Amino acid sequence: MPAPDSSADNPVVVVGIGADGWDGLSPAARRSIEAADVLRGSERQLALVPPDVGAERVPWPRPLAPALTGLREAHPGRRVVVLASGDPMFSGIGTSLVRVLGPQAVEVVPHPSSVTLACARMGWSVEETTVVPVVGRPVELLAPHVTPGRRLLVLGSDTGSPAAVANRLAVWGYGASRITALAQLGGPGERRFTGSAAAWPHAETDPLVVTAVDVVADPGTVPLPATPGLPDDAYEHDGQLTKRDVRAVTLARLCPLPGQLLWDVGAGSGSIGIEWMRTHPSCRAVAVESAPDRAERILRNAGRLGVPDLQVVEGRAPEALTGLPTPDAVFVGGGVTVPGLLAACWEALGPGGRLVVNAVTLESEAWVARWQAEVGGDLTRLQVSHASPVGGFTALRPALPVTIWSVTR
Repeated sequence: MPAPDSSADNPVVVVGIGADGWDGLSPAARRSIEAADVLRGSERQLALVPPDVGAERVPWPRPLAPALTGLREAHPGRRVVVLASGDPMFSGIGTSLVRVLGPQAVEVVPHPSSVTLACARMGWSVEETTVVPVVGRPVELLAPHVTPGRRLLVLGSDTGSPAAVANRLAVWGYGASRITALAQLGGPGERRFTGSAAAWPHAETDPLVVTAVDVVADPGTVPLPATPGLPDDAYEHDGQLTKRDVRAVTLARLCPLPGQLLWDVGAGSGSIGIEWMRTHPSCRAVAVESAPDRAERILRNAGRLGVPDLQVVEGRAPEALTGLPTPDAVFVGGGVTVPGLLAACWEALGPGGRLVVNAVTLESEAWVARWQAEVGGDLTRLQVSHASPVGGFTALRPALPVTIWSVTR
């Protein structure tokens, strides 16, 4: 008979602590720390606890992940308290411990987060402020959130984070944005740095800094929304691009949902996968492209448009689909007539999965017509015309019609 699980009787306690240290802790947080046998945290966090607290102090090693997994085994039968910066459940170590040990094995004593403190200093409403974490990640993740009038809090991890934010804003045409870097929030050394993105004067600030941005567009800047249908010239491409109007309809049929994964097969310039991911920070996509130069171009487009985590698989479908994570939706924009491709995409989908295929040639239309007759779904022909000059007049010139097959498994 297995031994009973004692984790609920002796949970790991995670206590949030701010830059103000011991003075800013609640009585409950202090009691938890004083009752500890072992304190775990960074050197900086451990130094915030007074010397008369008698617990053994063990700093985290690098890498951190193995230490979290073996935390209970490292201190059997002892009361372990983990120190966390601010709110442990907001991009913090509390979330990681719950994921590793389970919610029954972790007790959390929160502290005001850096977001709460930053909004209090700026006089901003928390629910009207967008938070963008870029700790250890590319600052390009900001791009989908940079629109006129928006208020952003950027959570960085080093002294150069505000300068990096300012640089990107200026490059994207938002140099007039007002930036406030808030350092050591809540502590005795709290201070702020201010300036515009175009003329940001502070190359270095502080390791504990939150960057507040009032987004202001420069004259002539065209905002790029998170909704599908970005202008075609937002992309670097060689002509292999799902055009703007067709792209918007295609993504409406794919139905992006938070946390879901898209396969963009025959990705071309990557526009479908990129705009799928721009709809929500948790959306994921894999772009499958056989041409090496196009695969590199997809990566450049993804980085510039704020979704650097787009996964690019260089290879020819259907073989390149083997081993990919199960998709929630699949778009086929190229290679429709390749034997076995549509079958592989259809079989990869689980219940509720969506398949959308765009066909331009008669041969690809014939393939989707046969599949539609077999498994159902909708067939739609989209014809788009654009105005262009004809002598001294203007005429609407039609683009090639696109037949869109969309089906839910």
